[in-house]
Amino acid sequence: MEKGEKDRVALFFICTLGVMFYFTGMRILLIIAIILFDVLPVHAQVLNKDSLLRLLPLAKPDTDKVHLLYALSDQYETSEPEKAKQYVRQAGDLSRELNFETGIFRYNRYLAYISAYQSEYDSMLYYSEAVLELARKKKDTFNIAVSLFNIGEAYKYKSEYEKGLEYTLQAVNMLEGKGYSSIESNLYGGLQGTYLMLKQYDKAIGYGIKSVELARKTGNKSSLVSSLTNLANCYTEIKNFKEAKRNYDEAVVLAQETSNKVVEAMCYEGLADIALKEKRVDDILRYAGEALALHTETGNNAGIMAANQGLSVYYIYKKDFAKAADYAQKALRIAREEKFAEGEAELLSTLSAIAFSANDFENAFKYGDESKKITEKIFTESVAQKDAQLRVQYETEKKDNQIRLQKAALERKNTLNYILIGSAAALLIIALLSYRNYRHKQKLQQQRIIELETEKKLAATEAVLKGEEKERTRLAKDLHDGLGGMLSGIKYSLTTMKGNMIMTPDNAQAFERSMDMLDSSIKEMRRVAHNMMPEALVKFGLDTALKDLCNDIQQSGAMEVRYQSINMADAEVEQTTAITVYRIVQELINNIMKHSGARTAIVQVSKTNGAINITVEDDGRGFDSNILTTGRGIGWTNIRSRVEFLKGKLDVQSAPGKGTSVHIELDS
Repeated sequence: MEKGEKDRVALFFICTLGVMFYFTGMRILLIIAIILFDVLPVHAQVLNKDSLLRLLPLAKPDTDKVHLLYALSDQYETSEPEKAKQYVRQAGDLSRELNFETGIFRYNRYLAYISAYQSEYDSMLYYSEAVLELARKKKDTFNIAVSLFNIGEAYKYKSEYEKGLEYTLQAVNMLEGKGYSSIESNLYGGLQGTYLMLKQYDKAIGYGIKSVELARKTGNKSSLVSSLTNLANCYTEIKNFKEAKRNYDEAVVLAQETSNKVVEAMCYEGLADIALKEKRVDDILRYAGEALALHTETGNNAGIMAANQGLSVYYIYKKDFAKAADYAQKALRIAREEKFAEGEAELLSTLSAIAFSANDFENAFKYGDESKKITEKIFTESVAQKDAQLRVQYETEKKDNQIRLQKAALERKNTLNYILIGSAAALLIIALLSYRNYRHKQKLQQQRIIELETEKKLAATEAVLKGEEKERTRLAKDLHDGLGGMLSGIKYSLTTMKGNMIMTPDNAQAFERSMDMLDSSIKEMRRVAHNMMPEALVKFGLDTALKDLCNDIQQSGAMEVRYQSINMADAEVEQTTAITVYRIVQELINNIMKHSGARTAIVQVSKTNGAINITVEDDGRGFDSNILTTGRGIGWTNIRSRVEFLKGKLDVQSAPGKGTSVHIELDS
């Protein structure tokens, strides 16, 4: 197969072509179908039959070969339907081997198409339903509607007109006005055929005219030939033979151009029917003969039967009863082989009339009785079928009513269940919200309790610290003013006494030692009093007091202490905060001197954005900082309490052999 394919809008259209042959008030209705396929790819280059046949042996077993086989089927479908079927079956088998969905889809569609042309309506229905199932799986709206249309037409051919109309209208509603302009002609053609069967001739002709106009507009010859033939049938029914003949003649020309032998044969049957009604006897022979030759070539048994009956009618007019009986017998054999019961009854009646005309009364009565029996059987079966349909309909409606009642009860039960479930869900939500609210309140209360406890603890700490500082101040004052004054007075008195007393050298030496001890006591007392309440802190502020503290330790030789201050010289610090900071630094330095064995310490105090930052580092032996979480030393406890009192943060970084760094951040 060559690359480059073009889309072929194949014909989905089932139009009804009816040709009526009347003889002694009896008729045979012959129907064929033409089907519009979905849009499927074929070759871009239009190849003739011989070219396709030459390509077939060279084709590989792939999807291109599938398309080639379907293209060959197109060449034979209206001229040699059985050969067309052979190619379709080959394409279907290969499609199933390749799991080629499009090929499988076309297989069912093509067989439905050819079955309709051969009047095999059960097969047409079967394959159309298979296409519908595939289209629904693919959710293909267009082909769902196409299949519904085909199924509707199949039911109409089986004389189930109401069911057929139901499917047809479903398809029309899905496709009409949806942009499928190329097939709207075919939709109207289908409705025309439906209303023709229902003998609603005005509607049938109206849709037929629309179908022809649209087919001319789109230039679709296949659709136009079917629409013209269908419209001619309608005009024949209302005895407008002039319009009927005009449409048949145009349809014959188009059928020959498109090699549509089946439709061409149907047109000849229609023209033979008009010739019969207008008593143009010789034309009956010509048209019926043409129809017989074409139906024989295409293998349409229903058409062959109708053509033979037409020729039988011709020879009855010519009073050649032997030939009339011969053609009627040929038609009868086909009717019996194909189980066309109505055709069989009518042909037996025709043979009875021929026998009467030939004075063969024995066969005349025999054929008449057989025709009557078949007619009665058809009627009985029809009544039984109708009765069965009514019973089925009654039982179906009864079951439907029961189902509706059960559904209503189930809906009420479901509604009640939904209400109960909704109520339970609402109660659960309310309970959850209530519990959440309770937990939230409990959490807030717990948080408030913690805050109150913290405030209480801080208040207690504040009271303790203030009390401690107050007591320190009092003691420092008492020591300085009281004990200090007394010791100074004693020293003065002893110095005065020394000038009025005569002492031995030993006593004089002992007296001097006592005076030195007294001086040392006065100095120690003053030092203790100063530590308890630094005079510089009260008079000159925190920065000066800390500087003096570090200088005093530096001068004592106990340890080298370097003091650094940032933004502290002019900083205003509330007295309670200042005293607390001083005590924290004092306690940290005392800890360094007592426990670290450090030679050097750095004290850095800064004030930035209202916060006081304190850093005290040493080069001592260090310790495991984790012990502070469990340790109960008074020094660290005091430091932690003072930091908490000022709502500050304490961070201790230390490790054995690596010194210690303490950082404190306070909100001033």
